[in-house]
Amino acid sequence: MTSEPYLSELFSLTDRVAVVTGGSSGIGRAIAVALGRAGASVVVVARREAELAATVEELTGHGCRAARVSADLGTREGVRAAAEEAVAAFGEPDILVNSAGINLRPPLGELGDDVWDATMAVNLEAPYLLGQRFGPAMAARGFGRIIHITSQQAHRAFVQSGAYGVSKGALESLARSQAEAWSPYGVTCNTLVPGFVMTPLNRRLSSDPEKVAALAARTMVGRNGLAEDFAGAAVFLASRASGYVTGQSIFVDGGFSVH
Repeated sequence: MTSEPYLSELFSLTDRVAVVTGGSSGIGRAIAVALGRAGASVVVVARREAELAATVEELTGHGCRAARVSADLGTREGVRAAAEEAVAAFGEPDILVNSAGINLRPPLGELGDDVWDATMAVNLEAPYLLGQRFGPAMAARGFGRIIHITSQQAHRAFVQSGAYGVSKGALESLARSQAEAWSPYGVTCNTLVPGFVMTPLNRRLSSDPEKVAALAARTMVGRNGLAEDFAGAAVFLASRASGYVTGQSIFVDGGFSVH
């Protein structure tokens, strides 16, 4: 007896709609592609048109149903407009992945209001606003999945965590609040916590070979992360398989956090 029908039933995202912010590069792109290949119709939300178009082309190349929304998630108006444009593509989403983020980390003593405000707007307020837009509707339908991408800096301060670390710590608290509000109605809310991943967001650290090697040595698997390392965890959290997992921070970090 083959196990494929069972696995398909457990993890399939067929007939689901996913919205992935920051889905045109790095971890967000890998998750968008994974959700699409698992069967979801995917709306990718990000700023840069060229990267958005390339991501949608990759998804459609795999036979996935995909659309893109170019948006500025740094303002409330931009977030709300992006949400409605995303809904126009395939209807109300069943899955929301908040991967968009900015990584501005001057020394805390030099951190100005502009950096603080920009960081909180994209890293925390946009996920909150999108949750407020989509979460209650998910609850009314009896199924939903909200997944936030956070950071090691949500749990420990290093490499000048600054406002970035604060925003990611608050995002994990937001997930718990969302879980409390909506999990009784079938909506799970969790976070994925990366280790050091070679993505555009980490370009500053990626350019220092000694630091890259030192970070790899801190893991248990002996290497830094790749964007595709998040595919399986994202599909799990987006699927029926994770129905009893909510309010959790799941570390995808090669053992970095416990080594």
